[in-house]
Amino acid sequence: MRNTAKITTAVLAAGALTLGLSACGGADSSDTDGPLIVAASPVPHAEILNFVKDNLAKKEGLDLQVKEFTDYVTPNTATQDGSVGANYFQNKPYLDDFNKKNGTDIVPVVTVHLEPLGLYSHKVKKADDLKSGATVAIPNDTVNEARALKLLAADGLITLKAGVGNEATPSDITKNPKNLKFKELEAAQTPRSLDDVDAAVVNGNYAIESDLKPSKDALVLESPKNNPYGNFLAVKKGNEDDPRVKKLAKLLTSPEVKKFIQDKYAGSVLASF
Repeated sequence: MRNTAKITTAVLAAGALTLGLSACGGADSSDTDGPLIVAASPVPHAEILNFVKDNLAKKEGLDLQVKEFTDYVTPNTATQDGSVGANYFQNKPYLDDFNKKNGTDIVPVVTVHLEPLGLYSHKVKKADDLKSGATVAIPNDTVNEARALKLLAADGLITLKAGVGNEATPSDITKNPKNLKFKELEAAQTPRSLDDVDAAVVNGNYAIESDLKPSKDALVLESPKNNPYGNFLAVKKGNEDDPRVKKLAKLLTSPEVKKFIQDKYAGSVLASF
């Protein structure tokens, strides 16, 4: 069952939170002479932004402020209502789905990196070692659930209906030789479920936050080749030409940021430029 009720609740809660951000005397994100406030997931997005803030922004005359969020809803609602000027946490299929479901008009500015989705386990060393009837936790939001199922299909653990897109669910599985059972959880909860399930598909940022090393610990890891899930800087439509946004886009795709990503994440995060 999809997490529709939870998402609706989260959106309402996010609206209250973003109102709180505005009420706390934060800088006006529509003032192009003021600081640019960017909503981001803590890892790796906020870490990359803070590298830019501490090492590159001043030379470009950019006053950058980073607001961290641990969910996948609030950064978009805050961007839409102007509590922040931009966000950095998501990929295009997720954004397209979010805009469609929530009536928002957020657009990508520049793609920065890819966090490969991976299958992890505390109980087996290889995906082939999963026993018949094993339980696998997967994210319950539309796009990441489909992405997780595609990952499992690419490794031959399941077969999906031909032509299935970014709305695939377990009901679209046509072959399941191991009779895997699926536990749908909020994306942030998947790494925490590893002691309770046989395996879990975990988003790259949540894997890193949980001290998992995608390049070493994943039983199955998403390929970066022709991958549509690169993470990008995004703004509300109409703000693409904000000079602060243009400065940040340039800095996020600089050689210095590429080197930072390579050195810090050692293949667990891949620069997309």
